[in-house]
Amino acid sequence: MRISFVVYGLLYIMIELVGARLEQIGWPSLTPLDVATAVVHALFAISVCVAVLLGLDVAARRWRRARLVYLLERARLAEEAEPGTVTVESWRPAPLALPAGPTPVAFAGPDYATPQDGGALPLYVPSEIFDRDGHRL
Repeated sequence: MRISFVVYGLLYIMIELVGARLEQIGWPSLTPLDVATAVVHALFAISVCVAVLLGLDVAARRWRRARLVYLLERARLAEEAEPGTVTVESWRPAPLALPAGPTPVAFAGPDYATPQDGGALPLYVPSEIFDRDGHRL
């Protein structure tokens, strides 16, 4: 759509240039050679303008590409300058392993404590709980 606007704009400029040239010459003394000269001058002016615009477009694209390459190179150099993983060795010796503890002694006491009121409280909770008669609860 932008291209169609550009084409219409250039066509309008060409018609204006040709009209200005023909008005400068004057309608009574107008010859076909004057019309051809006005058209050629208008086309030349438009072609120069298009060439300048295309040159600016090419220069801008080239500058953008060069800037992108420059920025990528700068980022790569900054990444290389930044240290990666830093390995730090401790100045302290490794901790000694703890000695093995004594082997546990099997519990040899009563399973229930008997308070004054005659109730029974368990001293520990085994994996399976039995009542006084040995039945599983």
